[in-house]
Amino acid sequence: MASSSLAFPSLQTQFQSLKKPSSPKPSTRRFSVRPIRASISENPSVPGPPATVSPSEPTKLPIRKIPGDHGLPLIGPFKDRLDYFYNQGRDEYFKSKIQKYRSTVFRANMPPGPFIAPNPQVVVLLDGKSFPVLFDVTKVEKKDLFTGTFMPSTELTGGYRVLSYLDPSEPKHAKLKQLMFYLLKSRRDHVIPEFNASYTELFTSLEKNLALGGKASFGEANDQAAFNFLARSWFGTDPAETTLGLDGPGLVAKWVLFNLGPVLKLGLPKYLEDLTIHSFRLPPSLIKKSYQRLYDFFYASSGFLLDEAENLGISREEACHNLLFTTCFNSFGGMRILFPNMMKWLGRAGTKLHARLAEEIRSAVRSNDGSITMRGMEEMPLMKSVVYEALRIEPPVSLQFGRAKRDLIIESHDAAFEVKEGEMLFGFQPFATKDPKIFTQAEEFVADRFIGEGEKMLEHVLWSNGPETEEPTLGNKQCAGKDFVVLVSRLFVVELFLRYDSFEIEVGTSPLGAAVTVTSLRRASF
Repeated sequence: MASSSLAFPSLQTQFQSLKKPSSPKPSTRRFSVRPIRASISENPSVPGPPATVSPSEPTKLPIRKIPGDHGLPLIGPFKDRLDYFYNQGRDEYFKSKIQKYRSTVFRANMPPGPFIAPNPQVVVLLDGKSFPVLFDVTKVEKKDLFTGTFMPSTELTGGYRVLSYLDPSEPKHAKLKQLMFYLLKSRRDHVIPEFNASYTELFTSLEKNLALGGKASFGEANDQAAFNFLARSWFGTDPAETTLGLDGPGLVAKWVLFNLGPVLKLGLPKYLEDLTIHSFRLPPSLIKKSYQRLYDFFYASSGFLLDEAENLGISREEACHNLLFTTCFNSFGGMRILFPNMMKWLGRAGTKLHARLAEEIRSAVRSNDGSITMRGMEEMPLMKSVVYEALRIEPPVSLQFGRAKRDLIIESHDAAFEVKEGEMLFGFQPFATKDPKIFTQAEEFVADRFIGEGEKMLEHVLWSNGPETEEPTLGNKQCAGKDFVVLVSRLFVVELFLRYDSFEIEVGTSPLGAAVTVTSLRRASF
């Protein structure tokens, strides 16, 4: 899952308590990590020849100068950063500039800025018509842009630039993405049973904590369930039976903080937070021991995948870092954001929707011999629509970046804009997927939005770094795990409503996603 594809509700606590670890014993293996995605596609598409494009595209819209500016050096980026994180907040920061410039395309600065990112200047795209240019690799370059205007140190990934930071034009991109396709295909039969086992443990934990205290943190239980599920289904290893034990989620959370700290709001005092993690990088040496434990776990569990990597011309060490990044950053991180967000939207939707989902899901499962199957889930149109609507209204990866490969004409709904070669483009996806000129009731969670004729609107669901109607290939940057993410999201909703008629929650905030507390679970009555 991509840039941005992760809910880490405990990051603040872990940041405050993080101490410099003692130096680990030197490893005989070099470690490096790679962000990637996973797909269940039987045969991943192979890229054809690059599309032929003209230097400039014709447009029928009036060409307008891109409004906005970047302010004075240092002062402008610093002011924008304070507005983005504190004075206004992210959404209001963007809304205020749309109103100021009367345009969904404008110039601004994106965090972190000084002193981490030397050039924070971007052209912002905030509508569903301009945003998709960020997926067109004939027009934009994706090299080292996974996290935006700055790139974390490769010391956090064993010295390697992992897949998420590679442009499709780079030779290793296709090899590494092919390895991820191989992982997904070779382990696909384990996904449904291992999801059932891991999330049965989650629901048992929630029920126990509810009985003891009247409330249960969904995030904590989901963290352990998601990590266990990925390790068991993809690598055939139960972390609890290794030296890693139950420490995986906590180790990943600390490591992600070192990667994403410059663009996170942890809840520390305003100026303390801004003048530390937003202004200076945390030393990678502080997380080396924790990362080494994760690396050793994946190296020991990935033998068959490392063999395949060598067949593809990738070293075992580089492959292991990419597998770690894909599993921990992209996939586990995405499940930490997406599942709490789904609980939030489903919980707010209320008991009428819960009853409809329970009836549809249980009826379809009974019709398929009482088992959860791919075929059975295709017979659940409301459930499928709910998953797509959750991915639309609050995509797990909200920030997208690309650098113009040449002079471009970019169109919004109202005007066209000239972008020069080398300029950085940035899009905030929730504004694109809640564009009122594309979706009716765009700001509302509409459970049956994508049923029947509504399926035609899936081309505007963009969470996977591409339209839902397109597929990941070796030559694009669409999430390799696009189909996998949709599958596990469906499994989550199915497992939830097979077990419960309804549930109630309380919702708070966290650095990445919603902090959900379960206050009631009503067991299935039919």
